[in-house]
Amino acid sequence: MSRHDFAPSEFDRRHARVRAAMKREGIDLLIVIHPVNINYLIGTRHKAYQEFQCLFFTLEKAPPVMLTRLSEVWEVTNESLSKDVRGWGGREPQDPIDVFKRIVREKGYGKRRIGLEVPRYYISVEEYLAIKDFLGPALKKNATLLIEELKFVKSPAELAYIRKAVTMADAAVGTFVKTAKPGRTELQIAGEMHRTLMSLGSDTPASPMNFVSGPRTAYAHGMPTERTLKRGDYIQVEYGAAYKRYCTTLGRQAVMGKPTPRMREIYQVVRDACDACIETIRAGVPAVEPHKAAKAVIAKAGMDRYRLHTTGYGIAPGFPPLWGETIQMFPGSPYTLEAGMVLSIEPPVFIAEEGLGCRIIDNVLVTERGCDILSKSTRDLIEL
Repeated sequence: MSRHDFAPSEFDRRHARVRAAMKREGIDLLIVIHPVNINYLIGTRHKAYQEFQCLFFTLEKAPPVMLTRLSEVWEVTNESLSKDVRGWGGREPQDPIDVFKRIVREKGYGKRRIGLEVPRYYISVEEYLAIKDFLGPALKKNATLLIEELKFVKSPAELAYIRKAVTMADAAVGTFVKTAKPGRTELQIAGEMHRTLMSLGSDTPASPMNFVSGPRTAYAHGMPTERTLKRGDYIQVEYGAAYKRYCTTLGRQAVMGKPTPRMREIYQVVRDACDACIETIRAGVPAVEPHKAAKAVIAKAGMDRYRLHTTGYGIAPGFPPLWGETIQMFPGSPYTLEAGMVLSIEPPVFIAEEGLGCRIIDNVLVTERGCDILSKSTRDLIEL
C-alpha cells in the first residue's frame, strides 16, 4: 500500500474507525507495530519489517509520528501520510528503543493512556520488555488485535485490488500447465510461474511458493527443489499473488499422466471437504462451522489423522512472512463471518507413509447469502 493507492476519504474512514475503537478501549495513544497495520493507517510499502519500527497514532486528529530505520525515512516521507518520520541507525549502530524513548519524552506521550501492539515476528522480546519497562503505568492495554479486527471486512477499493491479484494467480496456473513436463525440475517450473506473476504486476509474495512432487507431496510446505518431474508424479503447488500488497492464495493438484485410484480417492476427499466448507460459508455463520463441515468429510473417509493443517483463515495485505489474518475457523474461534471478509479455504490430507498429499486452495468472498469463489481457474485434478 501507498498513500497514492487509495482516495483520502478511504484513509479518513480508517482513521475514524480506529479512533472510535481506541475510545471504546480507553486508550488515547496507539503504538502500531505490525507493518500491515502501519500501512493501513498511513499507506507505505517500505521494507522495514525485519527491524524495529512503530507508528504513534493519537486519539485526537494529530499528524502521526513514524519511527523506522534511517535508510527508509525518505521513502516513508514521500509515500506515506506521515510527514514526521524519524530514523534510527544507519550511519552507526544505534538502539531503536533509545530513539523511541526520545520521541515519547518529546511528545509527552508518557502522560497518555497507551495501547501497544505486540505482534509475532515484528518486535523482539528484548524490545517489548524495554518498552514495557519504560512506559510503566502509562501502558494500559495489549492492543494487538485492535486494528486487525477492523480490517477483516474489506472495502470496495480493497476488494478491487484482491480481484486484480486473483487474475495474476489464475494466469500462473496456465503457466504451470504449459511448463510442467517430465524432465523439468520443480525450480524451473516455479521460476516460470514467478515470471508470469511478476510480469503481470504482482508484488513479491509475502510467503514463498510451495511446490512438491512425487513422494514430496506429503510435505505440507515444501518449497521447490531440483527434483526432476517424472511420469506418475502427484504434484501440489501453492502460491500467492499480491497487488499493492493485497493478497490472494491459490493451490492446485496435478498428476503427471494418469492418476492411480488412490490419487483420485485422496483428491476427491479433499475436493469434497473444500466444497462442504464453501457451502457452509455465509454472513452470520460462526467461523468454526465451515471447519466442522470440512472435517466431517475427511473424517468420514477415515483420513482425519492425515488432516495436518488449518481449514482456512482470513486473507490480508501481506508482509513477510505472512499473508494471513488472525481469523481462523478452528474450534474456539470467537469470530462470526461477515459480508466482505475474504477467506482462504484449504483443508488438506497429507499421508507421510504413502508419500501422498493433496491440498486445494481457493479464496472466497463472504456474502449475505453465501460466498463467491474468486479464482476462475480449474479446481479439478489436472492431468498433465
